Amino acid sequence: MAWFKIDDSSHMHPKIVKAGNAALGLWVRAGAYSAQHLTEGTVPAVVARQYGTAPQVRKLVSVGLWHEHGHSCPRCPQPPVGDFMVHDFFEGGRNSTRAQVEANRAAAAERKAKSRTRNEARIGGESAADRARNERGSATNQTRNAPPFQRESAGQEGVSQRDAVDSVTGSQASTKPYPSTSFGSRGEQASSEGPRIAEPVRPLVDAMSAAGMVVSWELSSAEWLLLHALIERCGVQVLVDHAGGAWQAARTRPRSARYFVSGWRSLPTPPPRAPGAGPNVVPLNPGAARPSTTDQRVRAGLDLAAQLREQENAQ
Repeated sequence: MAWFKIDDSSHMHPKIVKAGNAALGLWVRAGAYSAQHLTEGTVPAVVARQYGTAPQVRKLVSVGLWHEHGHSCPRCPQPPVGDFMVHDFFEGGRNSTRAQVEANRAAAAERKAKSRTRNEARIGGESAADRARNERGSATNQTRNAPPFQRESAGQEGVSQRDAVDSVTGSQASTKPYPSTSFGSRGEQASSEGPRIAEPVRPLVDAMSAAGMVVSWELSSAEWLLLHALIERCGVQVLVDHAGGAWQAARTRPRSARYFVSGWRSLPTPPPRAPGAGPNVVPLNPGAARPSTTDQRVRAGLDLAAQLREQENAQ
């Protein structure tokens, strides 16, 4: 973009005052046209007639703001016949020549090209770094998002043997670890289609499956021991009921039984069992009789689970 510049004191210059506002408007418009089209002060006759009137043109020529062909001003070049020349268009370096404008434009284009090349190189370098990070992230995600039911899957690591034994079993800390995914020769059950289920924990596995919570039971011997201790402490129905709440609250479907272990371990110890009560049934009242039917035992377990949840929320 080129500019048609005038002096800030020109508003009181004798020639401008004498020309009047109407002719001055033609002078400004024609000067801007010359700057835009790089005519170096030349105003074509057709532009003069389009932007102003014949009296305005004569006024500009008479006061010396414009020159016609054949003028005698030593500082201004001659315009073509019929055209006009803006007086002192280049005086004091106010306005630029065609060569100066074109050189400035070429330099600006070169600067933009260099800047664009630098930006492309920088973006290309960042893209290469992003690709490298994405490739590393993809490898990490492939490990993290391994197919379900794999042992030690990401985000579902089991508790350590020491944590499992010390926190729940107490005196069993010195017990020799059972073989992985088993519960010793007494309860070991192998299957070609899935992990071996520790027999003392099978009631919990079956109850979870019956409730629609199908997860992987690929566990270590210490984890089987922990689950057995939790069943002894809380009962199967309490664990299943607590797992149901965690299942519903989970953002994504849990894939391993390990998902529920921390919640099970946080359950409070239920009230002491009445004499003769089974391991999974705890009467709500000390003098309550042992349920005589399966439905009554299930209802008692559900009531106990509700009581335990209230105790957990109160803590």
